[in-house]
Amino acid sequence: MAASPYFLLLLFLFHPLAALASLAPARSQAPPPRVPQKVQVWPKPVSISWPLAAYTPISPSFSIRASPSHPSLRHAIAHYTRLIRTERHAPIMAPVNYTIVGVPIRLLALSVSDPDVPLGPGVDESYTLSVPPNSSSADISSATPWGAIRGLETFSQLAWSSGAAAAGGQPIVPSDIQISDHPLFTHRGILLDTARNYYPVRDILRTIRAMAANKLNVFHWHITDSQSFPIVLPSVPNLANFGSYSPAMRYTDQDVRRIVRFAEAFGIRVIPEIDMPGHAGSWAGAYPEIVTCANKFWAPTAKPALAAEPCTGQLNPLNPKTYRVAQDVLRDLAALFPDPYLHAGADEVNTACWEDDPVVRGFLADGGSHDRLLELFLNATRPFLVHELNRTSVYWEDVLLGPKVSVGQTVLPHDTTVLQTWNNGAENTKRIVAAGYRAIVSSASYYYLDCGHGGWVGNDSRYDVQEKEHDGMPLFNDPGGTGGSWCAPFKTWQRIYDYDILHGLTEDEARRVLGGEVALWSEQSDATVLDGRLWPRASAAAETLWSGNKGSNGRKRYANATVRLNEWRHRMVARGIRAEPIQPLWCPMHPRMCHLSQ
Repeated sequence: MAASPYFLLLLFLFHPLAALASLAPARSQAPPPRVPQKVQVWPKPVSISWPLAAYTPISPSFSIRASPSHPSLRHAIAHYTRLIRTERHAPIMAPVNYTIVGVPIRLLALSVSDPDVPLGPGVDESYTLSVPPNSSSADISSATPWGAIRGLETFSQLAWSSGAAAAGGQPIVPSDIQISDHPLFTHRGILLDTARNYYPVRDILRTIRAMAANKLNVFHWHITDSQSFPIVLPSVPNLANFGSYSPAMRYTDQDVRRIVRFAEAFGIRVIPEIDMPGHAGSWAGAYPEIVTCANKFWAPTAKPALAAEPCTGQLNPLNPKTYRVAQDVLRDLAALFPDPYLHAGADEVNTACWEDDPVVRGFLADGGSHDRLLELFLNATRPFLVHELNRTSVYWEDVLLGPKVSVGQTVLPHDTTVLQTWNNGAENTKRIVAAGYRAIVSSASYYYLDCGHGGWVGNDSRYDVQEKEHDGMPLFNDPGGTGGSWCAPFKTWQRIYDYDILHGLTEDEARRVLGGEVALWSEQSDATVLDGRLWPRASAAAETLWSGNKGSNGRKRYANATVRLNEWRHRMVARGIRAEPIQPLWCPMHPRMCHLSQ
């Protein structure tokens, strides 16, 4: 009997894969393509040995036990026990003709040799994982709890639901598999800007959970900017009272501690950033006397722009009160965030904004310089940050390489300073590490996830063009144009995946690259689009920073990664992460048929 149109409609809506099968006549169905027995783990582990190419089921009474037990592992053990017991992952293209062997896995035993190692820069995240044949237990060994957590994520991804009677309806994992794994880079992160638009705590926590699934380990929280100051600090509460969008769009100390504890439970550091002296217009509501050019139109006619984008305001280095307030901010921040790194911004300092202040104009008229103003600010804040608060200071590259305002290396001691790149790709990374600094790479040409969504300033006549743009004109609206996005085009996952953050560096210079961060600046993002903006493009960076983007033959493995990322995105969605698709579903169902070349 033929299915009714109404039934088929429901089937398409809720079970599209089943619907596709139901439409094909039974006699003409081709047998499913044989899918090789492969280990689907993202990011790809460094070393996998699986000689048996068979599976063993997981027992309904499966449990995880750590020896020795440690508070850092309790949350992770509870999370992964629940996930492994209940997740019934059905791959897009499941292996066929596989064998189920051995006895069900009842126990995953964690052995941690140094459980008291704190989470911090450079912590050991290596682990080994084994599922011995004909054994009811599997094993993860690591030096630290943080390596054990990475191993737990890998084990969770090994499990999938075969539906085979021999497995009793339980998930199965590869039998006789051995994995030895460790990250290439110790700093693998996401920057999230919560100042341009606000993100509720629940969305930040979901992002951190997704980061752990991708073995990312740094949440760089760009908390404040000119547009808003959403964090409540006890010494200076009016910064949030007058600088946030609303009382409902503030992060309290309880919110911050919840986020930091949740992140630590997954082995993720939280590095706070308070941007200053630039990008500080939101401070003016509480302390107008310490902010120059506040609340002015950002691009006055026939005059230099006062800011890189709408919302003006910079801290005044010549007002002594600036430093009292800044030190209160930094002190409160250090009390809330235990990480040894604290990001103090220092990017895009605007000379015209400082010159809007008469005292600054007098300073410049008497022979002072913009560089000297920045130097005064850093000399008054950096020693407090480093010596009083015992933090390593992180700044954007502009502080050293800024085209208009910068300082010399004597102001920034190498041993207590880390610089984060964002301009000119590999060129600026090389300039920083060649100068002896440690670097975090966030090149806009590769790692900026907000790029390519067009412009967002209003009253823009450039869009009111009906004719084709003429030859020789810079493309704007026509195909190939920027569409108003300064860092267009859109950074696809393949662009991110193929980025070599060590390109052009000597061996000695490469050692000073700590790792990288993809960045989501939030002029056009908030919680409603968060997952899709981040994932799975951040997954692409996660793999390259964990195990690289090349195979054992030394060639880029983006073709192989396409198949695996389709599968990983499919699994992330099932885990509640609303990751964007990277291809039509037809493509992973027909492996290699959607490649540009065979």
